[in-house]
Order: sequence, then C-alpha cells, then structure tokens
Amino acid sequence: MSQEPGPADDQHPQDVDDTSHAVPDPDPSNTPEQEIAIEQRFVDRVYQRVDVLRADAEGNRDAGYAHLAATVPGAQYERDVFVYRAARRIADLDSQHEGLVFGRLDFDDGKVRHIGRLGVRDEEYRTLLVDWRAPAAAPFYRATAVDRQEVARRRVIRSFGRGVEEISDDLLNEDAAERLPVVGDGALMAALGRKRTGRMRDIVATIQAEQDAAIRAPGRGATIITGGPGTGKTVVALHRAAYLLYQDRNRYEAAGILVVGPSAVFMKYIGRVLPSLGEETAALYSMGELYAGVEATRQDRPEVAAVKGGTVMIPILRRLVRQTPPGAPDELRIVYRGDVFRLDAAELAAVRARVFEKETRPNLAKTEAGRALLIALWRKIKPVIPDAEPAKFSRDVGSRGEFLTFLDHWWPDLDPADVLGWAGDTRRLASAAEGHLKRDAIEGVAASLRESDFSIPDVALLDELRLLLGIKPQPRGRDRIRSWDGIQEVSTTQDRYYDRPERQSRDAFYEDYAHVIVDEAQDLSPMQWRVLGRRGRAAGWTVVGDEAQSSWPRPKESAEARRRAVPRGRVHEFHLTKNYRNSKEVFEYAAEWAKPRLRHIDLPEAVRETGVAVEEKSVAADALLPELAGAVAEALEAVEGTVGIIAPYARHAELAGLVHDDRVTLVGPLESKGLEWDAVIAVDLGAVAKSHGAGVAYVVLTRATQRLHRIDVV
Repeated sequence: MSQEPGPADDQHPQDVDDTSHAVPDPDPSNTPEQEIAIEQRFVDRVYQRVDVLRADAEGNRDAGYAHLAATVPGAQYERDVFVYRAARRIADLDSQHEGLVFGRLDFDDGKVRHIGRLGVRDEEYRTLLVDWRAPAAAPFYRATAVDRQEVARRRVIRSFGRGVEEISDDLLNEDAAERLPVVGDGALMAALGRKRTGRMRDIVATIQAEQDAAIRAPGRGATIITGGPGTGKTVVALHRAAYLLYQDRNRYEAAGILVVGPSAVFMKYIGRVLPSLGEETAALYSMGELYAGVEATRQDRPEVAAVKGGTVMIPILRRLVRQTPPGAPDELRIVYRGDVFRLDAAELAAVRARVFEKETRPNLAKTEAGRALLIALWRKIKPVIPDAEPAKFSRDVGSRGEFLTFLDHWWPDLDPADVLGWAGDTRRLASAAEGHLKRDAIEGVAASLRESDFSIPDVALLDELRLLLGIKPQPRGRDRIRSWDGIQEVSTTQDRYYDRPERQSRDAFYEDYAHVIVDEAQDLSPMQWRVLGRRGRAAGWTVVGDEAQSSWPRPKESAEARRRAVPRGRVHEFHLTKNYRNSKEVFEYAAEWAKPRLRHIDLPEAVRETGVAVEEKSVAADALLPELAGAVAEALEAVEGTVGIIAPYARHAELAGLVHDDRVTLVGPLESKGLEWDAVIAVDLGAVAKSHGAGVAYVVLTRATQRLHRIDVV
C-alpha cells in the first residue's frame, strides 16, 4: 500500500517551497480568459493529486477491511484504527473538495504560492498548495499596499466544483504592473454582494487583515474580539477554531474546543462553517444546550430572565437544596425493646439542619443523614432504657428495613431538574428567596418554572444545582492536554491524521476543554458565565461581542462574572472596524436610531452602497397583516436570497401564516442575534426596545445586507 510521508518528514512552514514550478511565467498581455485558463490548469493538477491521495486512502481502508483473520486483540485494534484513520482522510478530502484552491500570491522575486483549504504536496513531496492556516499563507490575508510583505499581486480564485469561474487581483506593487496582468475589481466586494442562503459561509478567500490578526492570535490566555455589527466577529471566531486545530491539533482535538452561541437558531446558522473548513471535532452548543438532556429554546420575559441570570440566585439555590423534599415523611416511628420512639416534623427539621452543617451537598450526605437520625433517636432512648448500648442500638436499628426505607424517602437522591421544579411552588420559592427577591419577582420566576419546558436561563440554574447537590464533575486527566513546540504545516490529509490521538467523548458536562469560544458574549448573564467558567477551567478563551448590542441589563455584574470565569493571564485584544454586512444606507439608518439611545456605541464603517433607502411605515394594529404581507412579497421580488421577519414574540402567532416561502424566516429579536438576511422586515421596533432594550432593537436594525423595511404599529 502506498503511503504519504508522515509528519516527521514534513518541512518547516516558514521554509515552504513556492509553487513557481507549477505555473507558467506571467504575461502582462494576457486576457482575463487566458489567466483563468492558467489557473484552471493548476487547479486541475491539484485535483489530480488529491484524487491520487484519495485512492491511496481508499486502498488503505480496503486493506484494513481485508484483515478479517485478525484474532489477537492487539491486531484487531490496530486494524480498526487503520481503517478509522483512512476513512477520516477520505472524509476530510471530500469535505474540502469544493473551492479547494482559492488564492495565489505572486512575490517580488517572481515566486508563486497558491493558497487552499488543505495543504497538498506533489509526487516529489514539494509544496503544491499551502493550507490557509499555515504561517506561509498569512501574507494572503495581511499584505497591504503599506505593508506588502514582499507580495506583488494577490489573486482570489472562485470556483464551482472543479472549474475556475472567476479571478480577481489586487496589485500591491505598482512596479510589477509591467510583468503581471491584473484582473477584476477585488474579491471582497464580490463576496459581499452574493445572496444569503440561510447558512453562514466560510470566508477563507476574503479574510481581511484585521480579521486575520485575530484569527491567528495565540491560543493561550484570553483573546478579546470586539466590533460593531457586521464586522465578521462570529465568522472570525469560527475560523479561529479551525486555525487553532491546525496549529496544535494534538492539544486542541484531544482536549477539545467549545464554541458557544446565544441560541439554537444561531448554532444551526453557523453549523456548516467548521465542516466546510474540514473541522468536525469542535463542540458547538447554544446556552440552552449546556446541560445534558436539555435543549431549551424558550425565552423568559426580560424581567424574569434578569432575575434568573443574576448572582442573587446563588444563595436562593443554596437554600432551596436544603429544603425538605416534597412528599418526604414528617414522622419517624421506631419500636425498640418494646417501646415506641418517634421523631416529629420539628425534630426531623433540626436533624436535617445538623446534617447540612457537616455536608452541604445533599446527594453526598445520605450516610451522614442516617447517622444523624440514629443519634437523635439514641438521645430519646437512653433516658428510657438506661442499659441500652449505643453500638448495639446503631447496628440493630440502622440495619432495619423500615429505617432504611424511611431514610430513602426522607433523604432521597435529588435531581437538579426536580429541585428547580420545587421553585415553581411560590411558597417554597418565597422561603428560599426571603431577603433577596421582592414579591413580584418571586411570582414571575415561579410562574416561569411551572411551564412544561425549561427556558434558556434555566439551564444555568440546573448546572448550578448539579454542583450544589453533589453530582461529581468528570475526572480531570493530567495528560489529556499535550502540546509540542513548533507548528507543522499540513501537506496531505494523511499527515493531518497520521499521529492524531483518539477523540474524547464530550457531552454538555465536559469540563476539560483546551479552548472556549464565546460568541455574543455581551448577552451572557452572570449565571451563564459561571457555567462557562466550569467548562473552561484550564482553557484558553476567545470572547467575541459588542457591548452596544447587549440585552443584559446590568453590564457591571456580568463583567465581574466574566472576570471570574476567564482565567487570568495574557490578554490579546482585537477591534474590528469595517462593517461588511450592511449596506451603507442600512447601517447609517441604524446608527442614527441608536446613537441617542446607546452609550459607548461602536460604529464601524460600512464598506459598500446599494442605493436602496430604508423604508418606514406606521400602521394601525388591524392593518399590520396586509401591510406585512405586501412587504414580504416585495422583498421576495427584490432579492434573490433570504428574507427575515423580526417581530416581538407576542405577535408571532398572528404573523406565522405569512411564512409561506422557504426563503422567509420569522424570528424573535433575541434569536436574530448573529444572523443576517438579504432583506429584513422589522416589526414594531418600539415594542422590541421597550421589552428588551435599545441594544436589542439596534441588533434588529442591523441584520439586513441589502434592504430594510420597518413597520411600526401605532
């Protein structure tokens, strides 16, 4: 079986061979069609090489399957690992097939370097294609006319399947115009003008310099990425995950990367970005999914969410777990040597309090609870039966079936979901919240907890209860996170998986991540930061957000919780300044609305214009449906891509009938965070601002890439 050289044979990334041997010398008189043909020949060569590598991987896989006679456990394991690695190589090659080659660099010295989704070497192990994450690819994203990094021309190559459809050049060295043809108007603007499909795309071909700097920041410590709407914060964070996995695969794949977003809708939207980059090992969770077995999507009313998310809930939950479970017996009766002895409700309550003095976690205190009951009984028995022996009494009564049955019912193992459900009883919650919450807050929280499903803020409460009750966290392995000095440049898929450790199982409770990426961080409540702090106790962090878009009403409390969650260490800060999402018309309208309502607002520069002004209209409540129906029809006619209706939650039932086209989506204001549509219809913005704050209304106004239509209800 043929085999590519392993990582030990790989060359240092800074010494990568340029691919000038693979392309003809440039001719400044070439037409765009001739230049496309040149790139097509190179792309064909890369795909031919990839076909060979894929055939090799298939041969290795089939050879592994052929070893059916392996009977020794060690041989069986080696066979299975061999087959697994070959299958992973095939899957990786397949996932990167579309648009495999997307960039080219021409240097001042005449050398050429092609950039792609994978690193590929030719038959003689010379560099054919450089992986976009490799240091050798950095000039493709970072070179500018001011800091050219010896780049004369940067070319973006757009393909469909294996065919090159378009090229676009940036000439960075004007002196090279006599020897290099220049085609097109630049790739970024073309990419921004493409229609939206309802799923986020990768941007490997159009990453800008300020974005690339954030993507390639060191993995250790905390990387803070800020920027206003449309600056690409989310997609930068996702590409950062792919970069970290490439840069130190052993560390980040073995221990894991956690990517956290605000909602299930958002996670579905971004879900294909990492696979499109060839990475499927990162764990993607919304804040409503970070408790195993729960997938919360319900939003609480803002005033209720503000209570549940605050640190005021910590002492309330601590009191709650100390309460007597519903249905627990309120009397213990024991017959000992002919006499009946009993502990009434008050005495049992006193015993329960003594148990918690020694062990605060009830699920770890059952043995102590049994001991405390026996001590309380002994104090009643000793005066009545003076010759009773304590050791004999404990052995006799403590082993009785009726005593053990009582103990099981009086001190049961508690589940966090059941305990949180207790707080749906207003009297129980009032007892736990005495001195912490006012009556209206207690009633609002209790009403929410009586719902049939959990809300997104409930997930943080469940996770807090998990520890307060004494459910042990997963064991931490000392050697799980490993790292080596230096960075290997990927050459083939086989190299990528040649020495890869087995992937660890990571459910919602996993707490040993090597890196945690938090998107829309400005919206996280203090209780949610506590959840993430537990997941990333020894992790590096990437925190992405924009304070102006926050829905959390007490930013200082949240900032303090973030400081506690993110381990102290070196901090790398990056600020993104260009708005690539919104047209200038849309963003200037949103900015004018937001400036008098939001403090410290960050206003990036919109980089393109469409000539389409924002439409505004005010209608009576009974005229909303026909007006909105007309706006949807107009938007579908005007754009090729998607249309979003963003409306207050209270109006969703009446508006749902207007979603009759798969290009149209109806979402609430909070779910719209991080999403984008070609056209957006913002319904009843005043109600959104009143319920969720001006920051969320600002979010609503900045979701459109081309057209924004605002309909107010008067």
